[in-house]
Amino acid sequence: MAVRVDLNISLDGFATTTDQTPDNPFGDDWGRLVAAYTATRTFRTRVLGDDSGAGTTGVDDRYAQEYFEGIGAEIMGAGMFGLHLHGDDPEWRGWWGDVPPFEVPVFVLTHARRDSIEFANGTVFHFVETTPEEVLARATAEAGNRDVRVGGGVDTVRQFLRAGLVDRLHLAVNPLVIGSGERIWDDLRGIENDYAFSAEVAESGVTHMTFRRD
Repeated sequence: MAVRVDLNISLDGFATTTDQTPDNPFGDDWGRLVAAYTATRTFRTRVLGDDSGAGTTGVDDRYAQEYFEGIGAEIMGAGMFGLHLHGDDPEWRGWWGDVPPFEVPVFVLTHARRDSIEFANGTVFHFVETTPEEVLARATAEAGNRDVRVGGGVDTVRQFLRAGLVDRLHLAVNPLVIGSGERIWDDLRGIENDYAFSAEVAESGVTHMTFRRD
């Protein structure tokens, strides 16, 4: 069992954007940041339910496939689930509609009390207020011999990195400069010393950087 992280970041290290508007809640920069991933065949199949075979293949798609492989449980922050925008809506069930792509138990770190939400495809959202160590213990128990992914957002990922709980960190570095947002490396000086490092450039120009604890 390993604890894994996969994030899309910009050249200047930002994993979030700041150009959102009420009419465009993700912003244009977010679409640019994740463009190579959302163009893959795996994303179109797994997230959009498109079985036509459309989408890119190659290096980006291989990493997209790995994103879903071997995961037994997921951990995410309240913002990734959408509670920062929809926390007052008791009917909010996340961004993913009736078929969330996780298909495993998902633990959402939040101060808000909510009942668990279960979907037919095996996705179950549990809302918990606890420490990284405690939620990881719960997720590990659910995952069995499979991996646990810390899905985001970036503040949640940094908490797990600072606590030394991440075994594999994969960053898809997109060739664009955002200039503002939340930066993955803040308060993590020297963390590269804890990992072996490799990099691979995709056809899209995205550099896939992997930090792996031996």
